[in-house]
Amino acid sequence: MLAGCATANGSAPRDGTMFVANKRDASLSRIDLATGAETHRATTCENPHELTVSPDDRHVMVACYSGRTLEIYRIANLAPAGRLTLGENARVHSAIWLEGDRVIAGAEGRGSLYLVGLTMTDRGMPPAMSLQEISEGTAPPGPHLLTVAPDGQTAWGTVIPRGEVVRYDLASGRETARRRVGNQIEALALSPDGAHLWVASNEDSLAYRLDPVTLETRASVATGAVPIRLAMHPSGRWLVSSNYGGGELSVIDTVTDRMVRTIPVSGTREAAQVTLVFSADGSRLYAAETGTDTVAEIDFASGTVLRRIATGPGGDGLAVLD
Repeated sequence: MLAGCATANGSAPRDGTMFVANKRDASLSRIDLATGAETHRATTCENPHELTVSPDDRHVMVACYSGRTLEIYRIANLAPAGRLTLGENARVHSAIWLEGDRVIAGAEGRGSLYLVGLTMTDRGMPPAMSLQEISEGTAPPGPHLLTVAPDGQTAWGTVIPRGEVVRYDLASGRETARRRVGNQIEALALSPDGAHLWVASNEDSLAYRLDPVTLETRASVATGAVPIRLAMHPSGRWLVSSNYGGGELSVIDTVTDRMVRTIPVSGTREAAQVTLVFSADGSRLYAAETGTDTVAEIDFASGTVLRRIATGPGGDGLAVLD
């Protein structure tokens, strides 16, 4: 508890709530950012990974990577609110809850993307919903991580073993482009205006700026070792990679396509630093240290690690509500 409350420079902790998927504990934590204390913990599916919050901030969804489901919990107390069951062997690592009662989910085990119609009520999720599978019949693996255009009409996913990026038209329900970019392409992020798509190679430790329509490479930037996640600053000026191999962050200037600084976090691969998210105003970064069951809270301007917040075992997927 004391570790969760302390800050490195005495600055006051932020208000807000953080949600953490604890993949070794099959659980979901709700953490009060003002105190750093866990307020609720819910038992989830085995191996929970990425999290996504409903547009009205009332529910949080868990992607079940070892199964075929998406689980929904209430923000206020983590009470279960519904479950979506996808196709056999879906293995959903990433899902995004969109405006207009829609969810997209990458079915890595099926080689496809699901587009789900979903309407929540005060009592939870009603049984009626629509399911559409895009790229059905494509040989696995499917998309591991996803991002969506600002208008919600286009999505992109990364296929790690093939080094591919895939573009989906959500309005027509079709895959519209696929291109091999490099080796072990996993992380991706989109600029706020949708004009630039960034992906990263775990093997080559490079971030690539792509044309979001053609998927052609426009620039490449060296990062730290194993840039397993990318996070775009809300302003669009900065892109940050979470470097699993060295326990630090690389900051890229998206105007000049240059890496301009490194932010030390743990400084070690043993921390298993993975998921990275910005606060809504871009002033703080949260980096999941899966190996040490902590989340590092970082002041973006100074690069200072303000505190470490305790999670459940294997805390990985993150969502933050300011």
